[in-house]
Amino acid sequence: MKILVVGKGGREHALIRALKESPGEHEMFSYPGSDAISELAEIVEVGSDVEELLAWMSAVGIDLCVAGEESYLVKDDGLANACERAGIPCWGPHKQSAQLEASKEFAKEFLIRNGIPTGGGVGVDTIEEARQAIAGKYPVVLKFDGLAAGKGVAVCMEEREGEAFLNEVLVERRFGPGRMLIEEFLTGPEVSIFAAVVDGKYQIFTPARDYKRIGEGDAGPNTGGMGAVASRQLIPADLLERIEREIVEPTVVGLQREGLPYRGYLYFGLMLTPDGPKVIEYNCRFGDPECQAVMPLVKGDLAGYCLAGAKGELDPSKITFDEGWSVCVVVASAGYPESSRSGDVISGTEDIGSARVYHAGTKKSSSGAWETNGGRVLAVVAGGEDRGTAVTAAHAAADKIHFDGLQRRRDIGILHFED
Repeated sequence: MKILVVGKGGREHALIRALKESPGEHEMFSYPGSDAISELAEIVEVGSDVEELLAWMSAVGIDLCVAGEESYLVKDDGLANACERAGIPCWGPHKQSAQLEASKEFAKEFLIRNGIPTGGGVGVDTIEEARQAIAGKYPVVLKFDGLAAGKGVAVCMEEREGEAFLNEVLVERRFGPGRMLIEEFLTGPEVSIFAAVVDGKYQIFTPARDYKRIGEGDAGPNTGGMGAVASRQLIPADLLERIEREIVEPTVVGLQREGLPYRGYLYFGLMLTPDGPKVIEYNCRFGDPECQAVMPLVKGDLAGYCLAGAKGELDPSKITFDEGWSVCVVVASAGYPESSRSGDVISGTEDIGSARVYHAGTKKSSSGAWETNGGRVLAVVAGGEDRGTAVTAAHAAADKIHFDGLQRRRDIGILHFED
């Protein structure tokens, strides 16, 4: 099977490895890819628009396109829409359905229309409207309405923080033109639920929990994710049943009722509030770094599973899930998340034993050495039958990684369980 994975980060590195390890002979391609991904897949070199990529897929005879990075789902006419016109199976939703991620306001209105538990929210255009909507009621959650690579959300505990973020988004336009969602502040632990959705059917994958803030003890600013833990044992079975009943199933039913085609992964970012689980956000793909933690727990024919799903058949018999634990520790570059530093030489990636390393922000130097090339640099992943074993193995492997300015949390897999 010829498989193209669209994206270039740690999530795509993990997806490509999992697909490549599926039974059978698979010819892997990646666009735009990275130096690390090039060791597993052939890098596609075409222009930046979806139509050029589509022409290449048709010429090469791609059997399956897998959408890893969210931006391509809403770029131009939409990756999945273009693939459908060309008769190429695509594991990823249509552009109109991907608005669940691309527009926070669209998602909030969808949730409310379909009676799915979520916090209150209102959309605004200007900083003046935002101030009126907040009316001094801090803490509050502020979300840029569009895609912002995981950096468009701020949990503001006081007015000073709120004003700074409002100015960045609505005055300086850090993320470009767009509205803002002013959202109710919710409390409780977070959990990430992933489902494979094929039209009106779905299958829930292994739950995960990520760690968004830069510092240990959940201190400092939000990042794209400093690590994750995943396991079928992460939350009680009765809670997962409630999440399925009150959130996952109504979402899939709502997509069908509103004529929003969906074949691909759907991420539910949830807050386990005192009033029960509530949706914080949807993502129309696997989370990052949760994908890096979840993929090693997926066994069987993932490539065949995604191909069948892209063609309209959900076939749970093709995959199984390891009942153990997986812990992902992210190492980030100097300055992250406000900035990032490139060019620092990385060592230790070959000394991690049975753990896995997924590359998110790296490049190879002219001498063949790995160097930093972004904010989040590597994800180090290890597993075990119990959480303690997985935590110990993942952090021991991460201890082997070195580069100047390295940032890392040492409470990944521990905080929220033993604090």
